[in-house]
Amino acid sequence: MNTPKYKRVMIKISGEALAGDVKTGINPDTLSEISDKIKKVYDMGVEMAIVVGGGNFWRGRTGKGMDRTTADHMGMLATVINSLALQDAFESRGIPTRVQTAIEMRQIAEPYIRRRAVRHLEKKRIVIFACGTGNPYFSTDTTAALRAAEIDAEVILLAKKVDGVYDSDPAVNPDAKKFDRLTYIDVLNRGLGVMDSTATSLCMDNNIPIIVFGLDQPENIIKVIHGEEIGTIVK
Repeated sequence: MNTPKYKRVMIKISGEALAGDVKTGINPDTLSEISDKIKKVYDMGVEMAIVVGGGNFWRGRTGKGMDRTTADHMGMLATVINSLALQDAFESRGIPTRVQTAIEMRQIAEPYIRRRAVRHLEKKRIVIFACGTGNPYFSTDTTAALRAAEIDAEVILLAKKVDGVYDSDPAVNPDAKKFDRLTYIDVLNRGLGVMDSTATSLCMDNNIPIIVFGLDQPENIIKVIHGEEIGTIVK
């Protein structure tokens, strides 16, 4: 099946996914592999917005003894590093890309303006949203849900290091059970680590489905766009 199932999608990429086997920083081979698959999706005519985390450089909750707002602002800056790396990789493949930041830094990126972001998508440019929502105490998961609602994305593709949603951590429990389908209420009631509760509630209120899949095989992005049932779908 060559026809994409979706016209406009929000892709959430965890910062850790960019680190690959190196675990921290950006693995050039992993970045290149992901970018090659994004290029294939772009060539299908799919409009893509991307939110990338910053956990490969900094996680706000690990700043023990640090003011939470300061720690979260540091995390926002980490997302800018990843966003610029993705932009560079995409543009080297001939994909027009714009980075928009929720905190103004005009010398390196555009400030986030919804109408401008939508116009970029209509002109077949990839838009990468950096700096989260611009506010502390909100994760990049919440950013993905919020921006997806604002740009009328049909689905959120949640690319993680695990291949779906489990009832417990599969890295710790080898008998962890993987779910194929869940409802938003299931996720909230069970406290499953798909997205944080704020992001899940936002998706539920705006009826935005979430597909969680593993980025260890970047080919999965193409499979999801084609409508193949992999990972876990939350709707």
